[in-house]
Amino acid sequence: MRHTRGRAVEVDSLVDLDRRLARGASTMAGWHLRGLDLADHGPALRRCSVAGALFLGCRLHPDDEADVRRRGATVFPEVPGVPVDVYRGTLYTPEELYDTVLAGQGAGQGAGQGYAVSLDARAYAWSQQSPDRDVALAQALHDHAVDTALDGWAAERRLVGVMGGHALPRDSPGYREAALLGHALGRHALVATGGGPGAMEAAALGGFLADEPVAEVGAAVARLARVPSFRPSVDAWVTAALEVRRAHPAGREGLGIPTWHYGHEPPHVFASSIAKYFANPTREAVLLEVCDAGIVFLPGAAGTVQEVFQDACENYYADESSVAPMVLLGRRHWTVDLPAWPLLERLARGRAMSDRVHLVDTAEEAIAALGLR
Repeated sequence: MRHTRGRAVEVDSLVDLDRRLARGASTMAGWHLRGLDLADHGPALRRCSVAGALFLGCRLHPDDEADVRRRGATVFPEVPGVPVDVYRGTLYTPEELYDTVLAGQGAGQGAGQGYAVSLDARAYAWSQQSPDRDVALAQALHDHAVDTALDGWAAERRLVGVMGGHALPRDSPGYREAALLGHALGRHALVATGGGPGAMEAAALGGFLADEPVAEVGAAVARLARVPSFRPSVDAWVTAALEVRRAHPAGREGLGIPTWHYGHEPPHVFASSIAKYFANPTREAVLLEVCDAGIVFLPGAAGTVQEVFQDACENYYADESSVAPMVLLGRRHWTVDLPAWPLLERLARGRAMSDRVHLVDTAEEAIAALGLR
């Protein structure tokens, strides 16, 4: 939740700022002013106590900037050449990341529109330049801002995680099974995924349709299967997904946590809120941390195995009250194809996590193992 009253106040528009000043605000202690053009607000700023205020990426006259600094405010300047707002106060939405795809649809896919010039694609291209101090600083500021926004968002919600492979095509049986799992889990908690394609998109789709009859999941999967992958065309892939979203305007909330480290994999659109990071290690840790209702691990490869044991490490050293359930779905995969289960089971033996790790074959068994009600 973003604070609009109390000790911390988020001010993201001149309308809001002017309203507060007109109501007689005389101190800005605890105010976070983000991305505002304050070039004409010098007189108003001088009438207020600014000690303890944060000016994040605001545009100030040089004299006004020097004045507010002298009087106890902290000013973080705008970072030039960065396509994202490094001081943002909210999580992303699919509409924000895919801005030009949506604009292109509205204008008949005119010239210059499409994914290649979207905010998501521009941020990825910018992140691939040779790193320097300014780029590193901008990315760190951005990821901190996303972290803060996610903390507030997740605090009011119960989240169940689904981890799985990014390469699962939409027309595969595994994709449909992941979507049905997400649908079943979504009846008990909000679904959180790594935010990318494949099993992550499928589980998020199911969670998005959790209030719909299960037949709607099958219909949506069939519609998406016409464009099985984001290769060769991200535009076609995301357009198919946006059509499904528009067909279900009352879809459930959900969370995606992707990263521009893997920016060649576009984010799915079935999460209402997207915490997209530049730093993958931060994203991995946060993804596991926010899933307070536990995590289901679908069959996957190296990335999913890494997530299994990263989560296991957290649970291994946790006290009993902090252990989150872990469910590996797919007995053959986790005991024969990639036998992570025997090691996980042995690792858990004698620890507080011992009765919180499970190996199952069905969504119903997964829900029972998680203890969801």
